[in-house]
Amino acid sequence: INTNTGRKSCPLCPEEKFKACYSHKLQRHLQNLHWKVYVEFEGQRMCICHLPCRQLKSSLGSDQTQGRLVAHYHCVVCSVTIARKTDMISHLKRHINKGETEASYSGSSDVPFEDPVPGGQAYEIMKELGTNVQLLPNHTTPQKTDTYFSRKMKTNRQLVFCSLAILAEERNPLECLDAFGATGIMGLQWAKHLRNTVKVTINDINEACVKMIKENCHLNHIQVEGNRTGRQLDGAGDADSPIASVEVVKMDANVILHLRPFDYIHLDPFGTSVNYLDAAFRNVRNLGIVSVTSTDTGSLYSKSLNVTLRHYGCQIVRTEYYRELAARMVLASVASAAARCNKGIAVLLAVALEHFVLVVVRVLRGPTQADESAKKLRQLLHCQWCEERVFLKLGSMVEENLYRQLPCQCHGSMPGKTAVELGPLWAGPLFNTGFLRRMLVAAVQHNMEDIQPLVKTLICEADCTTLKLFPVPGYSALSNQVECGVVIKTLQKVEEADPSDQSGKRKTTGEDSGNVLKKIKADTSLEHPAFYYSIHRHSIRGMNMPKLNKFLQYLTEAGFRVSRTHFDPTGVRTDATLAQFKEVLTKYSVPTYSSAPQSSAVSSERRQTL
Repeated sequence: INTNTGRKSCPLCPEEKFKACYSHKLQRHLQNLHWKVYVEFEGQRMCICHLPCRQLKSSLGSDQTQGRLVAHYHCVVCSVTIARKTDMISHLKRHINKGETEASYSGSSDVPFEDPVPGGQAYEIMKELGTNVQLLPNHTTPQKTDTYFSRKMKTNRQLVFCSLAILAEERNPLECLDAFGATGIMGLQWAKHLRNTVKVTINDINEACVKMIKENCHLNHIQVEGNRTGRQLDGAGDADSPIASVEVVKMDANVILHLRPFDYIHLDPFGTSVNYLDAAFRNVRNLGIVSVTSTDTGSLYSKSLNVTLRHYGCQIVRTEYYRELAARMVLASVASAAARCNKGIAVLLAVALEHFVLVVVRVLRGPTQADESAKKLRQLLHCQWCEERVFLKLGSMVEENLYRQLPCQCHGSMPGKTAVELGPLWAGPLFNTGFLRRMLVAAVQHNMEDIQPLVKTLICEADCTTLKLFPVPGYSALSNQVECGVVIKTLQKVEEADPSDQSGKRKTTGEDSGNVLKKIKADTSLEHPAFYYSIHRHSIRGMNMPKLNKFLQYLTEAGFRVSRTHFDPTGVRTDATLAQFKEVLTKYSVPTYSSAPQSSAVSSERRQTL
């Protein structure tokens, strides 16, 4: 406000666009320009903004250095900027469909940074799984912010949390590392819910992220170890004792992984994680767990084949099962990195969704285990006509005709070369049934309702069955506790580990480690079939397919193992070949116009009678 003249400037327009004026003129300006085209959501109105929050970048050859300002709206849920009103309405509908209807709070900081926020930006308070974190307005754009945060990775964070909770039941205390903290929400959730059973270390190489993590620790009443200058929350005195403690480190991820041993390591860089795998397996303790999140979906999902070859050393093409191909490709890189450190892996979980690929493996120390894991890296033979696939057999001898290993007969009926060789890929199982059942129990105990359907699908996929034999969260609280206790006691026998000693190395006798390996192998003795078929991809033209659940029943009656898959909602995982799959599909499909010949016959009879 100009105190000399009593004029006010528009809060939604820059000074050069609308100069300061008297209140009656400012009110008319706001009504005619900003309030006239507002978007309403949950009782809040989003007016159009003309401030330089969003700019169109000028071309490189242009003489103009500044981009053109664009009128836009600010989403009250995720603070993203959208130019068109119709696009904002569609964006808000997607939030409603996902259940994200709570508007984020934006305002001045009650817990100030040690240094002022650049440009005086306000932050938002976001709550997830009972943990509060503060976010900058541009937190969704990794190119423009250091403290990147994605709400779409909530499923990933909950899956990682459940896997850590299972390991915390086996050994106590547990040293775990979040190698790429960003806002620190994952490590804070570990410390807040698992308390004294875990010793959490949150690392990030960026100074702004480290400051943000420390402020988020104070926001959740969590003590920062080694931070003597850290300030408490306003109003938080001696009465509010910290509920947990974490260690915040500013270091390169490869450096801290080489310096210190950990029981649980989580890698979630922005993009590929292959640059950190060697360091992760360098010091991880025996029978510990390494979880790897890869978000470079462009190279994993066969969109940038040159980048795939550069990062993973893998030759792939776009297939109907591209998501499982991505998971097996990441596992191949993980197994290779572990083998270089004389360690093997036992895969506990592999999930590939729209925005990420997550693999969770247990580390088995010793050259024998490394050799066993290395033998599971094979080439895949893929037919480009019918998309039948099969892993090549082990052996160093050159086979005269590789097409004989394919179940299909496309090479004999089609001209030219019909198949390509993909890989190397992980040819072993992708799931551990006992571990997944314990994950479901952990999800029930910590009220993670979002991932329970996904974990149930993974359990059925691991057993390759449509039967759902696991505790259902719909029971009462008492029955849930009884079921959880029974399942934990029975499944801990399958996946058990010994506590670590003070030196950081695990002391396990040959007999004890052998027993653990036998129990792990016994749990995965009946491996699920590799890959899956899409029922819509192999549908028959002019025929109505049966419903997917009915088709699963028909395949089971035909004597095949069958289940649905999380990789594809229309996919069917089965040990049947593609020819057998199509045979059953053809048998139970009906013609689209089955009633047309009958009606024509009736009409011809009527003509004859006339």
